Amino acid sequence: MEFKLITENEKTDLNIPNEPFELYGKLIIDFNDGQWTHREELSEEVVLQTFPDENYSYEEIKIKGFAIGAYKETICVGLAIFEHHWNKYMYLMDLKVSKDFRRLGIAQNLLKMGLKQAIELEYAGIYTIGQNNNLSACKFYLNNGFEIGGYNHRDYDYTRQAGKSDIYFYLEGNIKK
Repeated sequence: MEFKLITENEKTDLNIPNEPFELYGKLIIDFNDGQWTHREELSEEVVLQTFPDENYSYEEIKIKGFAIGAYKETICVGLAIFEHHWNKYMYLMDLKVSKDFRRLGIAQNLLKMGLKQAIELEYAGIYTIGQNNNLSACKFYLNNGFEIGGYNHRDYDYTRQAGKSDIYFYLEGNIKK
């Protein structure tokens, strides 16, 4: 597997399709005495969800940040898109791995390379947002060194996704705050 920054030559690889993933529970979090705690709440049924496909523009991504692709020979099977942010954390806007290549360490390697690039750009680390009902994603971030740093239960009010919440996850690099 090869991991590399996506250049104009690979710009069509930015639009690898989104594929289904399982929703099987929620991450329930609390903030008490300055500490985040969490627990898992499993659902009675498993539901498949697929995010709509994006139409990423290489030129826009280049202005806002960078993208990293994971390649099996010449096929892009994983993608991470990072954006500059006003604070000292680079924003992980999108992370996806093709279904047949999940659970092989590809997402972890995309994160490692993205964190390294963010540190080279003098960021303290990276952050991302996960929906509380995507327990797999939440557990993935926690298992890969991210810490909970915030919670927003209002983003989905008055939408078809009402009842969901956003959890903010932060991964520190090796630059002092």
